Amino acid sequence: MTTGGRSLHPEAILGSKHFSRLKQTKVLLVGAGGIGCELLKNLALTGFGHITLLDLDTIDLSNLNRQFLFRKKDVKQSKALVAAQAASAFNPNVKISPIHGNIKEAQFDVQWFQQFDIVLNALDNLDARRHVNKMCIAANIPLVESGTAGYFGQVQPLLKDKTECFDCIPKPTPKTYPVCTIRSTPSQPIHCIVWGKTYLMGQLFGEDEDAGNELDDAEKQGENAQEIANLRKEAQAFRTVRAALRSPNEQGSNAARMVFQKIYNSDIRNMLSMTDMWRARTPPQPLDYDAILEGTFVLVAEKDAGVMNGASNADNGSTATTNGTGIATANGATANGSTANGHVNEDQAKQQPASSLKDQQKLSLRDNLVLFTSSVNRLATRLQSGEDTIAFDKDDDDTLDFVTAAANLRSVAYGIEGRTRWEVKEMAGNIIPAIATTNAIIAGLIVLQALHILKADFRKLTDADPNNRDVDLSKLKNVHIQIKPAVPLSAISLSRPNPNCGVCRDTYVNVLCDPGRTRLGELVQAVVQSQKQAILQSRQEGGDQGQGEQGGMSGEREEEGDGESEDWAEVSVYEDKRILSDPDFDDNVEKTLESLNVGRGKFLAVVDEDGRRGTVVVSVGVLPPNHPTDAPPFILPSPMPIAPRKPPPPAPAPSTPPKTLLKRTFDEMEISEDQEPSAKRAKLPGGKLHESRLVNSRLPESPSKRKTLDEDGVVIMDGPMDEELDDPGFVIVQ
Repeated sequence: MTTGGRSLHPEAILGSKHFSRLKQTKVLLVGAGGIGCELLKNLALTGFGHITLLDLDTIDLSNLNRQFLFRKKDVKQSKALVAAQAASAFNPNVKISPIHGNIKEAQFDVQWFQQFDIVLNALDNLDARRHVNKMCIAANIPLVESGTAGYFGQVQPLLKDKTECFDCIPKPTPKTYPVCTIRSTPSQPIHCIVWGKTYLMGQLFGEDEDAGNELDDAEKQGENAQEIANLRKEAQAFRTVRAALRSPNEQGSNAARMVFQKIYNSDIRNMLSMTDMWRARTPPQPLDYDAILEGTFVLVAEKDAGVMNGASNADNGSTATTNGTGIATANGATANGSTANGHVNEDQAKQQPASSLKDQQKLSLRDNLVLFTSSVNRLATRLQSGEDTIAFDKDDDDTLDFVTAAANLRSVAYGIEGRTRWEVKEMAGNIIPAIATTNAIIAGLIVLQALHILKADFRKLTDADPNNRDVDLSKLKNVHIQIKPAVPLSAISLSRPNPNCGVCRDTYVNVLCDPGRTRLGELVQAVVQSQKQAILQSRQEGGDQGQGEQGGMSGEREEEGDGESEDWAEVSVYEDKRILSDPDFDDNVEKTLESLNVGRGKFLAVVDEDGRRGTVVVSVGVLPPNHPTDAPPFILPSPMPIAPRKPPPPAPAPSTPPKTLLKRTFDEMEISEDQEPSAKRAKLPGGKLHESRLVNSRLPESPSKRKTLDEDGVVIMDGPMDEELDDPGFVIVQ
């Protein structure tokens, strides 16, 4: 198709005006996985002119069945780089800029986000999604959030001050985990557990998936010869290990040693060769089988802290070895009673039952290695006895021991805290099934919602005319894919922001500064003074409601006398979960931001201790290159956004009198005149239903009504006793 022909259909649908604007639109796409590949293709075909694609992961063999921009020759390469190259073929007129990196890196700060017109999320990581949500709020950039889980999916547009943000509704802790997160560099114990259960267990004891024919076909088609050679080498290594596990001639722990050497040494060393992957995160550490058994293996983290395996205990003269999880065992003894003599007892490794381990016990590094060897040998014996394949079962001690040891060894290599056998059994869950059709539907819906946002010109409207905030949101929907044949798509109107949200209800201030010269107290004082001046100026101009000020004009005029508000009298400063200063702690006010590890991309929360104003969140940016050296080391925004006044707390509810079970007649009761009547009715011995009211209920003033109540013998009871009317054992005394 010709270059002009590619744009005929999008231009006919969107119109020439909007299509021409689309060519100038700058889009940030975060994630190049299942949704990201489909979405990148859609963006290119629609005609979005400038696309920045960012992803940290590399391509894995398991990605190829649904991430169609990748081929077998691309395995182990950057997803962002390969996807950008493949998608460019769909539309050469589109400029795609790939970035292999972590969206949480300092260089991707608020200033960097502000260059884009819209951000599209295609992430499977909850922490990263929350980070992008916060950055878009701070930068005032529209965000389209998305996600899939099997046959289910969701697309949600998020606009600052217009709709709820990603954090307005608390997210439950996920019990299932996406494939990409598990197979890429792990960051949580559950990642290692599911990896051991689904990947390693299947590779060693599952069905043999011979990829030789596919590699032969790829080689004939002229694909990357070096990459094909690497894949052949890796496949051959696994075949050798699988053969050793099934061979009755293998003696002792040889098969287990081969598995260990490949997974925890060779594979990790191969990962370390991809230096770009470890630019912004701690690299894993290869494990040494013999050194762990001999008690001489030293973890990098423990070495840095001055803790070494085999270090002498100065207090009692005994020898202690570290376990890789912060637990030391004395005199070379392991937690299960075996001795660290440099060898695993072969009979013990084969026959050691799971019951000899205390399920609640933290295992040392050597304990995990012994358990790994033992479980591999037990599973190998089962294969040699005739079992074709072995799958994980939480009630199968052999497979549970294997997953426990394999996950903990991987955790040690990646600097993650290990888990007990009991915790592994509890945490082992299912992987989210990834379905290509669901990803494709969601990717299409993302583009439709993005077009609606851009057509409304959200950013231009709110920036150019802050008083005009009536953006038409009628076409923006929260769309769900559901398993209902009659209604497969559910479109819900967008909700307003949660007034109690701790993310989108804060006021964000982008400050450009030199962290090496800017002192914490100096910066906070400047921000507070700017807030006071902005409030005063807004009052003098007759109101500040258009700039986010809340609380009503009457409340503002009460404080206009001295020109200085009582707001911001005392403040506290936080960075993430760290408290940097408060009225009773000022040790850090003279320290520079750099010395406090507060630099580019970080956020400082300035909290009004009196609770009169909302929180001001300072995003730290970098000074322009031409900033004078003799000028102040920071630049505040102008005009300064005003933190809204917090509404007064609700009045406390009146205390409820204690419940009493004493039965009283009508003449003994007190009747209050200031409460609403209750609709409850009591059943009298005569079988008639008569109206009963709480003792503090307001009765009508009609004398006839009061007389009727008295004659009927209705008892008016205390408020808390009203519920007793439903008790069949409760008797009303006439």
